Amino acid sequence: MHRSASRLTRILACAAVPVMLVVAGCSSDSGSKKESGGSSSSAPGAKKSVPAVAPAKFAELPDPCKAISTKTITSLVPKAKSKAGSPATSSDTSARAGCSWNGLDDNGVKGSQYRWLDVGFTRFDSDQALGSGAKRAEDDFTKQLAKTRTAEGAKKIVEAPVSGIGEQATKVTYDLTKTGEDFKYATIVARTGNVVVTLTYNGAGYAGAKTPSGADILKDAEKAAKEAVTAVADAADKQSSPSASPSKSAKSSSKSSSN
Repeated sequence: MHRSASRLTRILACAAVPVMLVVAGCSSDSGSKKESGGSSSSAPGAKKSVPAVAPAKFAELPDPCKAISTKTITSLVPKAKSKAGSPATSSDTSARAGCSWNGLDDNGVKGSQYRWLDVGFTRFDSDQALGSGAKRAEDDFTKQLAKTRTAEGAKKIVEAPVSGIGEQATKVTYDLTKTGEDFKYATIVARTGNVVVTLTYNGAGYAGAKTPSGADILKDAEKAAKEAVTAVADAADKQSSPSASPSKSAKSSSKSSSN
């Protein structure tokens, strides 16, 4: 009887071993999962990466007084005081630049025709905090239009989009009376990449001369605005294009090596 009890005790002890191992294994597996789960979770306070803004398309501005051809200036501003134009004051011509022309075409007893043309360029760099140059230019485009709409004394204001000038463009025409004469105004606000171009053209008839046609003023303004926008891209091409002809030093070096 004593032997039977002793034998039963050994059997129960052996049978208990697998059960303990299974329990221990489950406990160990549970702990490892818990630890791995903790290590894979993001650390508290971790910052999310912010996508970089797109680089600005244009790094320079054209010479504003050369942005419109001499031929166009002669046509739009007869008897211009200076066909070279009068540059606007700017502390940084790579970011903001402008030029204007004005002239009075005196026709004696038939009166005189006055014309004034002004072009301005504003360029925006891309900034991680402020946004891309193109987006900043879009915002400025809206601001420039708002200024034009609220021109002091403007009458019969008409605004409409224009196609074929930059990536977006709007024309604003209006009448304005000053110095006792009726002026016809046309302003084209255009955007190309990260640059905003604002061109204003106006005219009046003095000493009994006929007031110019608003349609003609607008047509000429659009022509000049196209040239100004094209000048932005041309300036960028000149910056990126290598010199067409080799330098004198390069020619001299080549000649020496051939001897």
